[in-house]
Amino acid sequence: MPTPFQNRVYALCKKIPRGKVSTYKEIGKALGGRGQIYRAVGMALKNNTHAPVVPCHRVVASNGAIGGYHGSTRGTFIEKKIKLLQQEGVLVKDNKIIHFKKKLYRF
Repeated sequence: MPTPFQNRVYALCKKIPRGKVSTYKEIGKALGGRGQIYRAVGMALKNNTHAPVVPCHRVVASNGAIGGYHGSTRGTFIEKKIKLLQQEGVLVKDNKIIHFKKKLYRF
């Protein structure tokens, strides 16, 4: 059962349109958080059992790097995240979003 914080994170993720990405930091700021709230956002997404309804694959690091997926930072989970993004028209090279700023969705 998701916590109230997780539900708030998931609600914001659902707002990210196909073909766009946001960051852990942007979600944290939209929640009114400061400091290292991006870590709490990452933990909430790590525990997302509602994918792909909650499209956590659309959340990346602030520099456009793919970051984690299901608690992994490499291997098959990251490959799956990249594949999901590419299916939505997001170009990825060397584990980074190409034209990151054009793809960034801000709340």
